[in-house]
Amino acid sequence: MVLHSIKSYLKFLWNSKNQHGVHSPFVYNLVTKCFYDKTNYEEYSILKSYRKTLLANKETIEVTDFGAGSRVFKSNTRPINQIAKNAGISPKRAKLLFRIVNYFQPNSILEIGTSLGLATSALALGIDTKTNKEKQNNNAKITTLEGCPNTALIAKTQCQLQKFNNIEFVNTEFSSYLSTQHPTPNTQDLIYFDGNHSRKATLEYFELLLPTSSNNSVWIFDDIHWSKDMEEAWEIIKNHPKVTVTIDTFQWGFVFFRNEQKKEHFVIRT
Repeated sequence: MVLHSIKSYLKFLWNSKNQHGVHSPFVYNLVTKCFYDKTNYEEYSILKSYRKTLLANKETIEVTDFGAGSRVFKSNTRPINQIAKNAGISPKRAKLLFRIVNYFQPNSILEIGTSLGLATSALALGIDTKTNKEKQNNNAKITTLEGCPNTALIAKTQCQLQKFNNIEFVNTEFSSYLSTQHPTPNTQDLIYFDGNHSRKATLEYFELLLPTSSNNSVWIFDDIHWSKDMEEAWEIIKNHPKVTVTIDTFQWGFVFFRNEQKKEHFVIRT
């Protein structure tokens, strides 16, 4: 698994470009105004505080894991601070997720895989930004799904302490929710897939959620190079007829359904 990751990253570096290799105005603006935005947003301090609280929590919880398992933990009894340190979104990625939401200002967000809410807090801050009042989107709604009741409870508690009032927490098995509890799909402007890092589950969620996509939808898949299986899933998603533009940043795969653009794939360093 480690050898696979090294090979995949070397291949990524060989193929990747920065903004100078991008000829699509849509992708160029996204890269220069969002990916490479060096602004020190005041919301970053809230993200840091949220993380710091979790890193200071040495209590252990029993984790219910429906996904592809953990490369770090050998037991499902895990310290909260170690989950935050090893399994949560990194500080760099949390800032980028905030900027993405702040840039696109989606009205509806679906997160598949809440965990301790580190990414959830970035999503919430992005649509309720204090930095730019013109971009504040008080009507936006986040629905976040988590299979483990213990991590979901911690995330909900922490987000409530931060007064994030636009989040609906749903403790559920993902495919069950997407196929039966959510049978009439609403349009989802942004979906962050960070739940089950397996080929089968990723493609299942992709197909189940396709009816929610629109011309302006932004889908973000985490850990697209996690394994050979995940890379296969990413290739299938890239080649789907409804998908027009994709961006591989190694950690994340971005998917867009913009009918006005020709089908094109970008590999971008962030």
